[in-house]
Amino acid sequence: METVPFRPGLEGVVAAQTEISEVDGQNGRLIYRGGHLINELADRSYEAIAYLLWHGELPSQEQEAELKAQFAQHRGLNEQARAALAGLGADVDPMDALRTLLSAQTAAPGCPKPTLEEAVKITAVMPTEVAAFYRRVQGKEPIDPRSDLGHAANFVYMLEGKEPSPDRVRYLESYLVLLADHGLNASTFATRVTASTGSDLASAIVAGVAALKGPAHGGAATAAMVMLHQVGGADNAEKFVVDLLNTKGRLMGFGHRIYRTYDPRAKILKQLAEQGNPEFYAVAAKVEEVALRELLARHPERPNATNVDYYSAGVLAAAGFPKEFFSCVFAASRVVGWTAHVLEYMAKDGRILRPASEWLGPEPGAHNSSGKQN
Repeated sequence: METVPFRPGLEGVVAAQTEISEVDGQNGRLIYRGGHLINELADRSYEAIAYLLWHGELPSQEQEAELKAQFAQHRGLNEQARAALAGLGADVDPMDALRTLLSAQTAAPGCPKPTLEEAVKITAVMPTEVAAFYRRVQGKEPIDPRSDLGHAANFVYMLEGKEPSPDRVRYLESYLVLLADHGLNASTFATRVTASTGSDLASAIVAGVAALKGPAHGGAATAAMVMLHQVGGADNAEKFVVDLLNTKGRLMGFGHRIYRTYDPRAKILKQLAEQGNPEFYAVAAKVEEVALRELLARHPERPNATNVDYYSAGVLAAAGFPKEFFSCVFAASRVVGWTAHVLEYMAKDGRILRPASEWLGPEPGAHNSSGKQN
């Protein structure tokens, strides 16, 4: 068997072949299924993007309407999920709540094979689970979903029970579309690994939620918002950035494992943040200006462009979500990508994912019978 060199974090190791999305980091492009650049899709509905990632082509008006109807049909929490919600403390991490509600909602006999029908059901109900716990934190009863609203509009509606404003819906919808998939990231890999064992789709998605909870993955937008709150206004941006870098602190929202240039999603989100959250934008834009200048001067050998998390924070806040729920909204977006990857993998390959490890321990016989090393 050919020995493959160890690479920390599996960096550069090709572990999947996919048609779902491609991250062209060198040229700053994100390509969705069918060869669609992300900037061409930012104004489409989330339903249209879900259809694209599941079927490989953009839907007709009739197909999009049918998927909207299917989402509306499967939005409600079942009795198992409602019981789980009642048992959750209002102080638990929202991602733990989402993981718990998803497990309760999908708990069933046996271990069925992943299907598109189940993917639709899980995608449809995830915003309801997030909104229900959001209400729980506030000490309020959950708001039942509406069947006459689109996916993003219904999500906003369930937060407060008010008719959603077009602007808030647009901010959320654009975010959901932009974050729906992004190559073989950590949480997507986790869903593929879980499904490859023969596990059911819901378990694979729970694994994705668990991976996304990590601050190095799904928690980055929250961290960016916390950092920007610490700046103290646009006038203090220069001092804040320079002091932070001088003390070896980390600037949140800059740099990416794959992108060698400005994240294409960040460009779109920056425009939305400027429109929907001008107070946030005033600080964020000034910090970005100083940060990009300083990072280039200090590390010219290492690209550190703005990534998707930086302006995501302002857009999600404009849509009405507190920073503690940013990761949950991320999961509600990425679930369509997770399910698409699982369905693709199980249809094309399905072989259990079992990478090798490199042994660093002693050889047999290195210890004598007394327990001392020879």
